[in-house]
Amino acid sequence: MPNSANLFRLLNELIILLLGALLILLAITRPIMLPGRPAALILLGAVLVYWGARTGVRPEAHVPRWQTNVRAGSLALVGLLVLTVPFFPLRDSGLLVGLAGAILVVRGLLGSVAFARIR
Repeated sequence: MPNSANLFRLLNELIILLLGALLILLAITRPIMLPGRPAALILLGAVLVYWGARTGVRPEAHVPRWQTNVRAGSLALVGLLVLTVPFFPLRDSGLLVGLAGAILVVRGLLGSVAFARIR
C-alpha cells in the first residue's frame, strides 16, 4: 500500500510531466518572445540551477540515488536552458523552450516509472 509521501511524489512528477508538455506545446504552436525584462529569465534560470545543485547535494531519505540524480540534473539542465534564452537569437528561443519541456517530460516519466516499480 503506497503511503501519502509516495502519492505526493507521484503527483509532483505528473505535474512536472504536464508542465513539460505545456512548454513543448507552446514552443510548437507560437513564437516565443523575450519578456520586457530579461533579468527575470536570468533570475529564474539561476534559481533553477541552484535548486538542482541543492537537490543533488542533499538527497532525500528512502529515495534511490538515481532518482535524486534525475531530479537534480533535470532542474539544472532546465535552469541552464532558461539562462541561455536571452543570449540566443529569437528564432532559437522556441527550440530552447521545447528542449526544456522535453527534459521535464522525461523526468516526469522516469519519476512515474519509479513510483510504479516501488509498488
